[in-house]
Amino acid sequence: MSDPLTTFAPLFMPRSIAVLGASPTGTGQGNNFIRALRAYGFVGVIRPIHPTAERVEDLPAFRSLAETPEPIDYAFVAIGAERVAEALAAGAGRVRFAQVMSSGFAESADGAALQERLVAVARQAGIRVIGPNCLGTHSPRGRMSFVPGASPELGSVGILAQSGGLSLDMLRRGERRGLRFSGLVTIGNCADLGPAELVEFLLADEATRVIGLYLEDVRDARALFEVLRRGRKPVVLLKGGQTEEGQRAAASHTGSLASDHRLWLALARQTGTALVDTLDQFIDALLAFQVLEPRPRSPLSEVVLFGNGGGTSVLASDAFARQGLRLARFGPDVAAAMAELKVPAGSSLANPIDVPAGSLRAEDGRIGERILANLYDFAAPDCVVMHLNMPVITAYPGFDLLGRLMEAAVRIRARHADAGHFVLVLRSDGEPEIEARRQAYRERAIAAGIPVFDEIPAAAGALAALAGHEAWRRAMLEVA
Repeated sequence: MSDPLTTFAPLFMPRSIAVLGASPTGTGQGNNFIRALRAYGFVGVIRPIHPTAERVEDLPAFRSLAETPEPIDYAFVAIGAERVAEALAAGAGRVRFAQVMSSGFAESADGAALQERLVAVARQAGIRVIGPNCLGTHSPRGRMSFVPGASPELGSVGILAQSGGLSLDMLRRGERRGLRFSGLVTIGNCADLGPAELVEFLLADEATRVIGLYLEDVRDARALFEVLRRGRKPVVLLKGGQTEEGQRAAASHTGSLASDHRLWLALARQTGTALVDTLDQFIDALLAFQVLEPRPRSPLSEVVLFGNGGGTSVLASDAFARQGLRLARFGPDVAAAMAELKVPAGSSLANPIDVPAGSLRAEDGRIGERILANLYDFAAPDCVVMHLNMPVITAYPGFDLLGRLMEAAVRIRARHADAGHFVLVLRSDGEPEIEARRQAYRERAIAAGIPVFDEIPAAAGALAALAGHEAWRRAMLEVA
């Protein structure tokens, strides 16, 4: 394969886009895409393709891909399945990538032949096909998106997904939880271009720090395995069709063939891929990898829990134990340092550390910073998880206790550059005011390099994914 950065640059940073499926009446899927491009700030040329119209969306229209003034980097295709192959044939030698939104191919009972013809025609024309049966590509660096209102900020999370609907959730829900994307490609049926080649690009891409995959089936799983095994970036895999019922659903969704879930478990183990079961777990794991730098030379195995709420601390201990992460045991140096703090009665300074909200306000909120300082000075933790019940923490008048705790964590970690990870869990009661405040704190924390999770089990699962990747990377270092 040629250099993936050069090969896929026109997909993620197109200079010319053709749109098939926009109409002069303004009602086609292509019209929606053109409007999304303009709203997102696309600066290249947009060429609507229409057999009769002179203008579409106030842009000059062309009868076929053969008639555009310049070659096309990216074609968005949203026309009837039976017309797609002929439309692409007209772009022979002039189109780099065609993303076929149209459905009615192998995912349909009578569409397999149409899909085979589509691939054959595209290959003869020198066009790489993404899809069919997919929604589009989101690329902040190319100012291209199929999602209205998506953030234009270039991030470090690259996603490939065989589901358009889930991709919308990944973008919208992920952005709210703090994810920022280097790119997202919906790949649908993968009739031509599959995940292995696109993963090659994401592994080589400097902007991408972590890769997320939603897959239902991969026709060339061996190629994907080899690519993942060579890579060293974190990969999070949400696998659809893990059960017999799910496999039947996948067959009608993307035309996927059933595959033994044990094969995916083996792939995950041998490539350091984090295999997750739900969309929320997927987002949480991506967030951990986006914000936290993996430490393969000292993989995460133990955690320190610090928060308010005794029962919550007990449940947190259970949650981390279920994920295979132990609670660190403090030595005498830590115990002695904690005893000198003179924390108000009702607190526990063993791990898990439980300090009621009222006690955390002692010394104008500086007691929390002193606890954290002792942990990093004497305990050398793999990871500190600070969990706070926001309705209780924010109920007291006066200073911003939560803000001070976050600032303290940033200061202490700056003094301990090689220290373990630090994550924050902000628990809410669902009240709109608390939710709004949590979102504001989330954005502040992530900007400071601290991932924020909504619940303790979510943090435990994300950190388990990080620990697994670190352990795999450590094993690779030992082999090398």
